Amino acid sequence: MRAKLSDVAKKAGVSPTTVSRVINNYGYISDKTRNKVHEAMKELNYQPNSLARSLHGKKTNLVGLIFPGVSNPFFGELVEEIENKLFEDGYKVILCNAAYNKEKERSYLRMLLANQVDGIIAGAHNLGIDEYQEFGLPIVSFDRSLSENVPIVSSDNYKGGVIATQELFDAGCRHIYFVGNPVQKGNPTDHRLSGYRDTIKKLGLTLHIHPVSFSETPMLKIMAIKQLLSEHKADGIVCTDDLTALLVIQAAQELGINIPEQLKITGFDGTKFIQQYHPELSTVVQPTKDIAALLVKLLERRIAHPDEDLKQKSYILPTRFIKSKTISDN
Repeated sequence: MRAKLSDVAKKAGVSPTTVSRVINNYGYISDKTRNKVHEAMKELNYQPNSLARSLHGKKTNLVGLIFPGVSNPFFGELVEEIENKLFEDGYKVILCNAAYNKEKERSYLRMLLANQVDGIIAGAHNLGIDEYQEFGLPIVSFDRSLSENVPIVSSDNYKGGVIATQELFDAGCRHIYFVGNPVQKGNPTDHRLSGYRDTIKKLGLTLHIHPVSFSETPMLKIMAIKQLLSEHKADGIVCTDDLTALLVIQAAQELGINIPEQLKITGFDGTKFIQQYHPELSTVVQPTKDIAALLVKLLERRIAHPDEDLKQKSYILPTRFIKSKTISDN
């Protein structure tokens, strides 16, 4: 039988209200009491739900969005799509820019709980935040695994890496480099790298992996990319995202390298912004509108049915490729 909040209270020797306060990080609770409640939850394999939160009030029609930041065109467009859909369904949002800072994300989580949001859509790329497994809220994740009970929506990052690499090979490239965020288990760029790696091995080529961190300034990125282009004989580059691809184009132009004759480049994301202002970039397109719609649909279902068992954890949506002038002039 599934454990209830009252079972946790009995096991911990506290009141149900205290358990709810611990789950929601509400009010002052001593460390001793908090630890007792967490231990009881673990022993009983208790998964908090909105019943625990109902002690504090009614539905707020607020949803928390936690993302790396909307200055990135991809996240900006995704958040806009999510917000529009939630607004249509009667929700307002609290947007949290977690950047690449774990403590900032934890702080925002506590703030969202204090504001008693009805649910959270989490899309930041900080890993190892255990609080997602403890809070009694409906949560849906974009692109990363938070816990066994949180569904994940993503595009097919692996297939995107495969397609980008294969397109460069088909265009005549034989020294294909991978440039982007350093490998981090659970990060979507890791799946893109796996697609590149497997395709390169299948084609019998040599792997060339060069990390360029998302958190670095554009100037430092340009310097690293220029060093790569100056010291290596790359004729094709798979970039983990479109912004990195634009920096590669800039670096190549400053070094007098002709695109696509001497160097061919692919990006990843394919936002409306990129397609409108940089139509020359060949890129893997993520289905932003479909991702947003599915995230909202899953969250609303979990809000309406908090005790429903998770029938499917992972939802992977297909990508498509736009071939343009950074691969061929034709």
